Amino acid sequence: METHKGKADVSSAEAVFLGALAPGVNGPTWTTLKSAFVMLGVCLAVMFGLAFSSSDSSLILHVGLLLLIALTLFFLLSWFLAQTGLVSVEHQMQEMNLMPNDHQRSNKGE
Repeated sequence: METHKGKADVSSAEAVFLGALAPGVNGPTWTTLKSAFVMLGVCLAVMFGLAFSSSDSSLILHVGLLLLIALTLFFLLSWFLAQTGLVSVEHQMQEMNLMPNDHQRSNKGE
């Protein structure tokens, strides 16, 4: 799982799993989350179109509210990650002691 340069060779699925368990958000986790929000948006947009075609005002209001909640959540998550930044997968692995960190490497060298 570790190459000779100290960089982790991690698949996207493992990186998403690490992102769920370790502190911070890594790039593959954020990409997966964005794609899930896109799929949710497409589903809600189709439901919104079907609600308009049925001419049911309560259904239009309900689906519109769900769409508004999903968009608000996505924009708030995007803003939060823009403020805090992403974490590398290697850093998350070091936090979970799956990869030796700099302090452990210096102790082994002594």
